[in-house]
Amino acid sequence: MKFYLKVIGISMFIITLINIIFDTTAWYNVIILVVLCTALQFALDGLIAIIINKMPDEFFGVDNPLYNVSDFEKTFYKKIKVHSWKEQVWELGGLGGFSKKNLVNPNSPEYIEKFIIECNKGVLTHRLSYPVGFLPMIFIPKVCAYTIAFPVAVVNLFLNALPTLVLRHNTPKLKMMLQRMKKR
Repeated sequence: MKFYLKVIGISMFIITLINIIFDTTAWYNVIILVVLCTALQFALDGLIAIIINKMPDEFFGVDNPLYNVSDFEKTFYKKIKVHSWKEQVWELGGLGGFSKKNLVNPNSPEYIEKFIIECNKGVLTHRLSYPVGFLPMIFIPKVCAYTIAFPVAVVNLFLNALPTLVLRHNTPKLKMMLQRMKKR
């Protein structure tokens, strides 16, 4: 969580500073727009999470091919060493009723299956947040759409990509655990 708060805070400061230095609009408007765009990102991400969380689990099942992780992806996740930094990623699944921070019941096939479903829900939530994060650009005055809303959306995209990588990295391992349990 500290990592996310640092990235958000530093990004807000840099975006504000650059816009004030280059006089894109009055300094107080810059501050208001940066805070507004950041808050809007939180609200949009939260709205997407609420909508996805209300969807039936059947759409996110273990065998759904939309959520299969390819061998190329697995290799990529090893190469970027997801396992070494994944603990730094903010996990807010507990707000929706299912935390994915730790395995609580690793010996239960039902629990592992639910864990995979929740991972798949998380993947869709974060992926939908990528493009939705750019929507505030439509409502911000022209120059500030590019100098404030766009950089805030890029930071949001980055901060949503990280949990997507972690969830996709963890899912194959969970599926292997589930397969082993079902063979017993």
